[in-house]
Amino acid sequence: MSDMDLWEEHDEEGIVKRFLYVNRKAPYGTIYALESLEMVLIAAAFDQDVSVVFMDDGVYQIKKGQDTSGINMKNFSPTYRALEGYDVEKLYVCRRSMEERGLIPDDLVVPVEVLEPEALKALMAEQDVVLSC
Repeated sequence: MSDMDLWEEHDEEGIVKRFLYVNRKAPYGTIYALESLEMVLIAAAFDQDVSVVFMDDGVYQIKKGQDTSGINMKNFSPTYRALEGYDVEKLYVCRRSMEERGLIPDDLVVPVEVLEPEALKALMAEQDVVLSC
């Protein structure tokens, strides 16, 4: 993509970039999942084109019914429902990752598009920025 192409993809606020956040980590035990969610919200607040992929243990970040009382942490999975209010509507999950963990789309707190690994590779190739946590 040339500089001219980037310039043409702008609004009054500036250049819009396509950001893809790839969430691979379980929701608790590290700070990665919560930090990724915060980065998604920040990018969306600046009117960037934001997509999120959940794969590997990252699919657990959006699993319904998380009980965090035993680890003394707040369950932040309901926050994913707020993404739509920030115009973050492109949420994807890796079919293989979901199936390996015995999950189906109805087990998730937000609607997602289920993609095969090959489709995920193509999606990543279309982005300006890919961040993996």
